Amino acid sequence: QVQFVESGGGLVQPGGSLRLSCAASGSIDRLYVMGWYRQAPGKQRELVATITVRSGITNYVDSVKGRFTISRDNSRNALYLQMNSLKPEDTAVYYCNIFPSRQDYWGQGTQVTVSS
Repeated sequence: QVQFVESGGGLVQPGGSLRLSCAASGSIDRLYVMGWYRQAPGKQRELVATITVRSGITNYVDSVKGRFTISRDNSRNALYLQMNSLKPEDTAVYYCNIFPSRQDYWGQGTQVTVSS
């Protein structure tokens, strides 16, 4: 069983940056692919980015390509999401999980609000 705790969210103006962190309770080495997801008010949760834990291969949804960067630190059992050039439509609660996600791995998430 792995637990994830997300942090780093906050209120930021359009064009600003945030760096989200995800701490795993256990080793992430055995997790094949991890991802960042988000859920905006009134919308379904969506996958934002994935990273293959061992090789570091990344993938992004088109709406964040060129603006977000997913990374991991296997020695710290941590996952990160660097978000630049933030837009109001990036406002959501952000979560980390494996990919495909497991229901019992969802944490509380971290709120990101992009507003002037």
